[in-house]
Amino acid sequence: MAAGDFSTARETLKQALRTSRDNLSLWLNLAACCRALGELQNALSAVEEALKIQPRLFTALLMKGSLLEQLHMKQQAAKLYGAAMAVAPPDDALDPPTKAALQRARQVHARYLEELTAFINAEIDFEHERGGSAEARRIRSFIELSLRKKKNFRQEPTDFFYPGLPAIQFWERSSFPWLMDFERASMAIGDELSSILRDDFRDFMPYVAYPEGLPLDQWQPLNHSRKWGALHLLKYGERVEENCRRCPATMKALSLLPQPVVPGHSPAAMFSALQPHTRIPPHTGVANTRLVVHLPLVVPEDCGFRVGNETKFWRVGEAWIFDDTIEHEAWNDSDEPRVIFICDIWNPLLNENERALVTSVITAMDRFHGAAPVTSL
Repeated sequence: MAAGDFSTARETLKQALRTSRDNLSLWLNLAACCRALGELQNALSAVEEALKIQPRLFTALLMKGSLLEQLHMKQQAAKLYGAAMAVAPPDDALDPPTKAALQRARQVHARYLEELTAFINAEIDFEHERGGSAEARRIRSFIELSLRKKKNFRQEPTDFFYPGLPAIQFWERSSFPWLMDFERASMAIGDELSSILRDDFRDFMPYVAYPEGLPLDQWQPLNHSRKWGALHLLKYGERVEENCRRCPATMKALSLLPQPVVPGHSPAAMFSALQPHTRIPPHTGVANTRLVVHLPLVVPEDCGFRVGNETKFWRVGEAWIFDDTIEHEAWNDSDEPRVIFICDIWNPLLNENERALVTSVITAMDRFHGAAPVTSL
C-alpha cells in the first residue's frame, strides 16, 4: 500500500483475512485498497465487515458514508455521515485528510436535513394552517428533534423531581392568566429598580456564594463575585424586609403570582444583575415542582438566554416562564449591566393537594436532617 501497489496489497489482505476474519485493521485496509482501485462496491463490502466488528467506529462510518456518496446514494450517505458525526473526536485530534472528510460529511448532512425539512413543510403546510400557534411551535420542535437538528433536553433537578410533569422549556403565556397584569407593573418595578441603582449596585450581593472547600465545578469563576449579583426581596422563603420596604410596587405585583410556600426554600424573588461580558454557565435548578419567571428591566444589546435547545432574547417588560430544571445559561456580551426580576411560581399542573404534599415532604426531609436548606434558584 505504501508503495502504491494496491492490487498486490489487496490480494495479500484477502489472504490474511482467510484466517483472521475478525481483524478490524485488515478489513479497513482492504476497503482502502479497493477504493484506491476504483472498486467501490468491494470497498463498501469490506468496510461493512469492519463495522460488524466495531459498529460505532468513527473512521469506518466516515468511510462508508464517503463510499455511498461516490455511489450516488445521497440519502444513505447523509445518514451515515450523521452517525459518524455523532461519534467524531474533536477536530483538533484529527489529521488533515480526516478533518477535511469530516467537514465534507457535515456539509452533506446539513444539506440533506435542509432538503428533508423543506419537503416535510411542503407536505403538511402547517405554517399556513396554524400560523404562530402553540401547536405549530410544537410541531416545528417535533420535526427538529426527529431529524436530530436539535438535542432533546430533559428535566434534571438537583434536589427534587416530581414524576409526571412534562419537560417544557418555555411555557405558553396562555397557561398563566395573571401574566399580563404582572407585566403591566413592569414600569413601576423598573422605577423602583432605578432608585436602587442610584447606588451603583452597592446593595447587590454575589448570587453564587458557596463556602470554601466545596467542589464548585462550573461555578468557580462566579463564586463570591459581583459579576452576577442579586438584590433579594424573598430569599429561602423569608422576606428581606429592608429591600421589601424599598419596593412596594414590586411586592404588590408579586402578590399576583401563585408562588410556592415551602419553609426554608420558597418563595424566592430578586433583582438579578449580570455585569458586562459575563456568562452564567449551563446549569439546572432545584425542583420541577416550580417554574421560574423572568421579567426583563434593563436589557442592553448582546444579551441572551438558552433553555435546552431554545435561545431567546429579553425585551423590556415582556416576561417569560421556563422550567429551570432543564439545562439553561445566560450571557451579557455587552458593555453595560443587564438586570431582570426573577421569581418562582408553582408548576401549574400540580393541584392544591399535590402542592401541600410536596411542601410536607420537603419540610419533613429538612426536619429529619436538622439542617438549614442550601438550595436556591
